[in-house]
Amino acid sequence: MSFKPADNIQDLQYFGEFGGVNPSISDSSTYTFLKAKTMFDTFEGNTDGCYLYSRHSTPSNLYLGEALAAMEGTESANVAGSGMGAITPTLLQLCGAGDHIVSSRTIYGGTYAFLKNFTPRMNIETSFVDITKLEVVEAAITKNTKVLYCESVSNPLLEVADIKGLAALAKKHNLTLVVDNTFSPLSISPAQLGADIVIHSLTKFINGSSDTMGGVVCGSADFVNSLKSVIDGASMLLGASMDSLRSSSILKNMRTLHIRMKQHSKNAAYLAEKFEDLGIKTVYPGLASHPSHDVFKSMMNEAYGFGGMLTIDAGSLDKANALMELMQEKNVGYLAVSLGFYKTLFSAPGTSTSSEIPQEEQAEMGLSEGLIRFSIGLDDDIERTFNMIKACMIEVGVLQTAMA
Repeated sequence: MSFKPADNIQDLQYFGEFGGVNPSISDSSTYTFLKAKTMFDTFEGNTDGCYLYSRHSTPSNLYLGEALAAMEGTESANVAGSGMGAITPTLLQLCGAGDHIVSSRTIYGGTYAFLKNFTPRMNIETSFVDITKLEVVEAAITKNTKVLYCESVSNPLLEVADIKGLAALAKKHNLTLVVDNTFSPLSISPAQLGADIVIHSLTKFINGSSDTMGGVVCGSADFVNSLKSVIDGASMLLGASMDSLRSSSILKNMRTLHIRMKQHSKNAAYLAEKFEDLGIKTVYPGLASHPSHDVFKSMMNEAYGFGGMLTIDAGSLDKANALMELMQEKNVGYLAVSLGFYKTLFSAPGTSTSSEIPQEEQAEMGLSEGLIRFSIGLDDDIERTFNMIKACMIEVGVLQTAMA
């Protein structure tokens, strides 16, 4: 693939108002107008080049949005105060009463809860399907369907969406393909594969230091402008705005994203292969045993690898909890939700990030009680990390269980 997302980011040049190498932070919640008519025009929707109120946008937010649009290769982008603050306005902007969404069945628990429990209040219904089976996806499409929704690499089962195939279905049925690319920034570029809208939780890999929440919607200028409309824009009216100080912080961290993603992927690939060699049930898109390994390989920007996320099955929830507690005690990483931190993070999704999904549905999709989701960190000596994890596995009996 000729598209080079990191180069697109690095080619952007911003100077501060006094010549600083970082752009100045817009420390204002409201902006002055030199002419009263300009304020009137802005409220009428002609906001080009004008700042109105920080819930609408700020210079700092526009800098970050421009960098993220460059990364995904879209015309524009709008940042939000969290990942859910990007997802929910997008779906509500695209859908109204009586509309229908076809979504992957394995998605982030918060997104699942929004589609399963919240949008029906507005008479928006969702069918949850196995996104890896295009014939099943197409069979779920109805005359009222407006959106196909998926994650490039699903949370937490690491199913890989065939974005090219889904884009073809979306085009055939005149649907909008929305892809959450949180697990695979730089590794996969959904807009280059046919996705209409790309979403990220900036809280995760893109920021990388677990100190800031944020989200972004990348898409056409028309769609992004519609989100920000003071008349009927879901982002503007629902108020999921990002603070300028936070957007400035994330923009600085983006400068090292290409380096971090390579190390996350390198470390995760090493551990995944070692775990599989031990007989541990391991899921990682970079393993040949992953059912969608070839699909990921056909879509990826090769330099950034297969990502930093993997799962193992410890055999039971008790063993999973014991292993995670011991790994934290031994300073392998932290028992915590989220991902993309410099330290390895691990959690049992069935009782944390996917707990919104009923247990019977978790079982149906293959989310076992013993599943541990790892966000692999930036460890310099990953062999040492593996030996520490292996010792923990032996101590709590996970390794014997796997090899039995």
